[in-house]
Amino acid sequence: MGLSINSLVIHGGIDGDEKTGAVNVPIYQTSTFKQDGIGQTRGGWEYSRTGNPTRAALEKLIADLEEGNYGLAFASGLAAIDAVLSLFKSGDRLLVSDNIYGGTFRILDKVFKQFGLTYTIVDTSNLSAIEDELSKDSENNIKAVYIESPANPLLTVTDIAAVADIAKKAGKLTIVDNTFMTPYLQKPLTLGADIVVHSGTKYLGGHSDVVSGFAIVKDKELADRLYFLQNSIGGVLGPWDSYLMIRGIKTLAVRMDRHQENAQKLAKWLTESGYVEKVYYPGLESDPGYSVQKKQAKGPGAMISFTLKKKYDYRKFFENLKLITLAESLGGVESLVCHPATMTHAAIPKDIREAVGITDELIRFSVGIEGADDLKADLIQAIEASEK
Repeated sequence: MGLSINSLVIHGGIDGDEKTGAVNVPIYQTSTFKQDGIGQTRGGWEYSRTGNPTRAALEKLIADLEEGNYGLAFASGLAAIDAVLSLFKSGDRLLVSDNIYGGTFRILDKVFKQFGLTYTIVDTSNLSAIEDELSKDSENNIKAVYIESPANPLLTVTDIAAVADIAKKAGKLTIVDNTFMTPYLQKPLTLGADIVVHSGTKYLGGHSDVVSGFAIVKDKELADRLYFLQNSIGGVLGPWDSYLMIRGIKTLAVRMDRHQENAQKLAKWLTESGYVEKVYYPGLESDPGYSVQKKQAKGPGAMISFTLKKKYDYRKFFENLKLITLAESLGGVESLVCHPATMTHAAIPKDIREAVGITDELIRFSVGIEGADDLKADLIQAIEASEK
């Protein structure tokens, strides 16, 4: 029976425990497993870095939600990205969206570049820019296109299906960070992507109480390579955190509906408020990515970025917030704001940041599930208190 995603978040993966009838997957809090003889494991379990039943239930769940065949759970989103980047070798090059999470840029620029894996920053929303880079690749060094859509923090939308088609024809992989959307709103594998990654810390966990990451694929050969890397590098998710992720995912559908409902109200209000210079949100008809977002996702999500008018001091705005919290991260039930230039994207050199629009004035807003009117009131009082 094919279940809707509203049911899959609760009953997908491994649903409960057949041995006892427990409705929740048990927490197998163990580092190792007894073997009945040399090479005689019970159900294939031998060591929890290699595999753990609680983690396996979560990995099956995320694969089901993304409509992939194989899911892998990691200790953080960057641990997942580390494993994916480890698929490549010295001399390979990636095309990367021009505004991506600062941690992704950092691991590319400060870690993998020293081993000979290079990158080229491209506006992936501009398909001809991708085609131009591929046409210049006479030595066939480009191996993949790495996309965030909507991108962090400017919410730039990339046509995933079109990029995947271009990449596939050129024999390249397409990797999509789906953290902002979750499989509830967008499924890159069904659009042609080869690998999907997530920071599960965000909307999937949803309660700001666990750090995790995922990689999901359809292809068995890719999965086998990633499983080898997961086991070899060892940045796996523990059983307790795997349980917390399963628990968090059960409410994903209802949380995302409320997140998005609030974000749509507040994005519209911000554009009409007279307080802001610019609002970045693909749910606004005026946004450049609106039509593509509508085509490839069930909704625009709950991330908004904006810049205040020059008469307001963004530093004082942060200081005067009362309900909304200034903090790293996003996607929890509570509303969070951050200053990308000094927080999430500080690893990106200033000239590169500013060239794509990540200015010192930019504010990123992760809209929570509180009352929309309460959030609006907090924004109003903080903005008005920040007038120069």
